[in-house]
Amino acid sequence: MGRYTGPVERLSRREGVELFLKGERAISGKSALERRGPTPPGQHGNRRGRRPSIYGLQLREKQRAKRYYGVRERQFRRYVDVASRRREGRMGEELLALLETRLDNVVYRLGFASTRAQARQFVSHGHVLVDGRRVTIPSYGLHAGQTVAIAAGSPVREAALAATELTSAMPGWLQVDFDRLEGTVVRKPERSEIAAPVDEQLIVEFYSRR
Repeated sequence: MGRYTGPVERLSRREGVELFLKGERAISGKSALERRGPTPPGQHGNRRGRRPSIYGLQLREKQRAKRYYGVRERQFRRYVDVASRRREGRMGEELLALLETRLDNVVYRLGFASTRAQARQFVSHGHVLVDGRRVTIPSYGLHAGQTVAIAAGSPVREAALAATELTSAMPGWLQVDFDRLEGTVVRKPERSEIAAPVDEQLIVEFYSRR
């Protein structure tokens, strides 16, 4: 199954939390979730259903994380497998750290794009440099000390500069120079610095029962 190409604000309404898929609309409080509330989309959205099972809650949390980061199922499962093999931390926190340090997410976190989808497009079209070299893989994993920049002379620099105007606080694991459109991964992100609206323990439990 390919990437979802329908109305993205439906996904935020389906999950009941703001996934920031519409950039400026979400920041300005004009998203569909703000206007219509956390009612699931569709003609049956207002119907009161049964209380979800534990499995249902775990599945919903996994879906929420996938939609938040724009990752497909097979790729998401690979991240889970890698996180389960790491020994330096808790599996759920390791999973979120892996997702946060994806190149497309770092471009978004640095404020160079208004949405992760836009950041993914910047990367795949060759407008992003990592340590001075062009990288076109959105899932490219970054490590402490690496720099990320919008290429000089790139036609998206104007859009990237406009996106920086929407940026407020910068997470402590990143440093940025907005004038140069360049940022650095200072260290691995800690869980308290990851703003993802997910309960990673439910995701761990979902995959541990398979």
